[in-house]
Amino acid sequence: MGQPAEKPRRATYADLEAVPPNKVAELIAGVLHVMPRPAPRYARASSRLGIKLGGPFDLGDGGPGGWQILDEPELHFSDPDAPGEIDALVPDLAGWRRERMPELPETAYFSLAPDWICEVLSASTEGVDRDEKMPVYAREGVLHAWLVDPIQRTLEAFSLIPGRGWGPAVVHRDAARVRVEPFDAIELDLSLLWAK
Repeated sequence: MGQPAEKPRRATYADLEAVPPNKVAELIAGVLHVMPRPAPRYARASSRLGIKLGGPFDLGDGGPGGWQILDEPELHFSDPDAPGEIDALVPDLAGWRRERMPELPETAYFSLAPDWICEVLSASTEGVDRDEKMPVYAREGVLHAWLVDPIQRTLEAFSLIPGRGWGPAVVHRDAARVRVEPFDAIELDLSLLWAK
């Protein structure tokens, strides 16, 4: 009989810090995920969405204000399977209601879960975004999650049902003009996210 297989070594934050700066790295349940930086079409969708939401919600320009909206914030959450270790996630966009986070932290990361996250899906990130990050966001109490796919031209909006996880996605497509929680105070023209 052979030796029992050794458990793979859990990655640590030091492993994440060693990743080259031209890559995006995340640490989820002790597994290090390293991905290329977003291609232009994905970066464009994320940037345009941040611009469209940032004015009315972060700056209060033409909208209600009351939010802190950031590109690619590093989120640190306690890993429930490994006391003393963390999950380190980097959503493409995230937003906190100012009543929950009136000032930005002094640290290089955020330990307070956002109220909203957005992931821009690509072939190299979709599996991790859907299957690994979405459960962590639900566990941490993120109330709203958007998955944007620039190739399929879709925005999937999820709302957290406390104690049950994500409710069914509401899917918006193509050039729809939509109002989507938690930013339903304004109409969003999805065609702006897909423009080349």
